[in-house]
Amino acid sequence: MIKPCWKPYVEGDGEGRGGDSRGRVDGLMWYKDLGVHANGEFSMGTIQANNLMEDQSQLESGPLSCLESGPNGTFVGVYDGHGGPETSRFVNNTLFSNLKKFATEHQEMSADVIKKAFLTTEEEFLSLVRQQWFEKPQIASVGSCCLVGIVCSGLLYIANAGDSRVVLGRAEKGARGVTAIQLSMEHNANNESVRDELRSLHPQDSQIVLLKHKVWRVKGIIQVSRSIGDAYLKRAEFNRAPLLAKFRLPESFSTPILSAEPSIFIHRLTSKDQFLIFASDGLWEHLSNQEAVDIVHSQPRNGIARRLIKAALRVAAKKREMRYSDLKKIERGVRRHFHDDITVVVVFMDPYSMNRSSSHSPILSIRGGGGGGMPASPKR
Repeated sequence: MIKPCWKPYVEGDGEGRGGDSRGRVDGLMWYKDLGVHANGEFSMGTIQANNLMEDQSQLESGPLSCLESGPNGTFVGVYDGHGGPETSRFVNNTLFSNLKKFATEHQEMSADVIKKAFLTTEEEFLSLVRQQWFEKPQIASVGSCCLVGIVCSGLLYIANAGDSRVVLGRAEKGARGVTAIQLSMEHNANNESVRDELRSLHPQDSQIVLLKHKVWRVKGIIQVSRSIGDAYLKRAEFNRAPLLAKFRLPESFSTPILSAEPSIFIHRLTSKDQFLIFASDGLWEHLSNQEAVDIVHSQPRNGIARRLIKAALRVAAKKREMRYSDLKKIERGVRRHFHDDITVVVVFMDPYSMNRSSSHSPILSIRGGGGGGMPASPKR
């Protein structure tokens, strides 16, 4: 009887803020300049670099369960795919429904609800890999980082598996500007703490992390230690033909090498908390936390996600000693040699809206990403 609840809402914030409520396309860029969510305003943007867009994203505002008395708020998801777009698209279509299902069962939002949503989405994707194993074995080598933020009842829940990042802009007392505070832990083998964690989980494997070309990688293959998908590094049944030999490990394994379990952080929001920047690592490769926060703080809200992306692209162009205008002319696929797919969602927290009745909250479902073209080469 409650199955229809799992269907996504029709896109659109119903308020006409920032033009087309479904977003607009300008070349390789998709953007939604300004919209309204349950606790303030938001801006979204993506830029494609790969032949197929591997980043996906969504913002859902309104009911977070199927109960009338259940939690209301805002859900943000940034899904940075690698090896192809299949996993990030699957997560974009599945994770929020799973979250609502468990929030309904538990009659609340909690870290346990979020963890169950992640792990159920993972199991469902691995089941899809098993179903398609003989027709499309390469899907076993496709995965996605998964960053989620949920604003509900004055609390901010951050859940992360991978190396996307969320940064809080906080107005400190007596300070002119806004301080950048990173809220997510990144599961990247270049971080010493991640390498230590992997070695403790796999004490018998002396090659669980390897340094190749000055970059640390799990098994010498992939930088992230947590993700959705990447079935070939989680289930030994996928570490064999017909998967391409370049993805197969020489030895079998009994313990999953990568994990889908997210790191979860819970923060009680205050009036000092101005905004949140959710972004795939493509942004953070070129902008520091404070640089991004300063841009958001000093510029108008309308179109701020696009400005962050353009700022990152200008830095990327400068690194290659070229002009931004010339970088813009480079086609997808080739563009990947200059920068990654980039997704940005800026969520403004307005104090007045934190106390607003949930019945007056806008109901919204909007998704960024997409794109067409030829399949992308694996990003490792």
